[in-house]
Order: sequence, then C-alpha cells, then structure tokens
Amino acid sequence: MRLSDLQNKNLVNTSDGKNIGNIVDVNIDYKSGNINSFIIESKTNMFKFLNKDRDMEVRWEEIEKIGEDVILVNIK
Repeated sequence: MRLSDLQNKNLVNTSDGKNIGNIVDVNIDYKSGNINSFIIESKTNMFKFLNKDRDMEVRWEEIEKIGEDVILVNIK
C-alpha cells in the first residue's frame, strides 16, 4: 500500500464515531523504517496555513483497522 492510498481515506474515531480528518504526513522511524504515526490535517479553520500548529498526530498503536474506504482509530 502506498502513502497516497492512505491519504485518500478518512480517519474515523471508534470511541465517538467522529471523522477526524485525512492524513497529510507520516512520521517514520529512520532506523527501522516502521511507521510511528500519521499526521492528520486539522479541520478547524478554512485557512490551512493557520492550522499547521493544530495538526493532530495518530500513533500507529491507535489504529484498529485500515479498510477500503476508512481507517478506524481508537483515540480516547
């Protein structure tokens, strides 16, 4: 699976059913090559440059399932 495939999927929080957003970047461990987390674009403001500090990070351990259309995560 490519990063571009993941970027087209919405992230949904299973604890409250809310759509969290879309993946804009990935944090990778340079030694192992494993994905540590996804950076999720904030949806709070229409001006993207104002949201850069509000982007959210979803750790790999919080991902429950990567499906065809969505990625289910459990964030409390």
